[in-house]
Amino acid sequence: MFFNRKIELTPIGYVKTEAVGNEVKDKSRTCQIILNNDLIEGLDGVEGFSHVFVLFWLHEVANQQRGLKFHPRGRMDMPLLGVFSLRTNMRPNPIGLTLVELLKVESNVLTVRGLDAYDGTPVLDIKPFDSWDCRENARVPEWWKRLNQ
Repeated sequence: MFFNRKIELTPIGYVKTEAVGNEVKDKSRTCQIILNNDLIEGLDGVEGFSHVFVLFWLHEVANQQRGLKFHPRGRMDMPLLGVFSLRTNMRPNPIGLTLVELLKVESNVLTVRGLDAYDGTPVLDIKPFDSWDCRENARVPEWWKRLNQ
């Protein structure tokens, strides 16, 4: 069974941004993803998409102790919940996922808006967004609605 095997990943590139600290949470900021040169051919056609998912390694928290239950965004007025129901970066595998607006592709550089990652963050993968990723009947719990008010 594969479940207990170790998985090794090799980054496909890295994030280049001037944002520091909480500035990375500003969804209006732009940054660049610098792709490894040997992967440029893999970008053919991506410029046709307005948005892409970026999967990245949360290297700033990778060595921190992580738990399985948290209050959303550290707010004690919210319920204590399991890590898999939250968007916390304190995950068993510190993998980030963000949907970003793809602004430009030049050679091995993607300029994007809305990536919440620090400068030098290793990028694991890029996947195009399309209408298959939308669900009309998607629901979120009440605490999530209160959290985002």
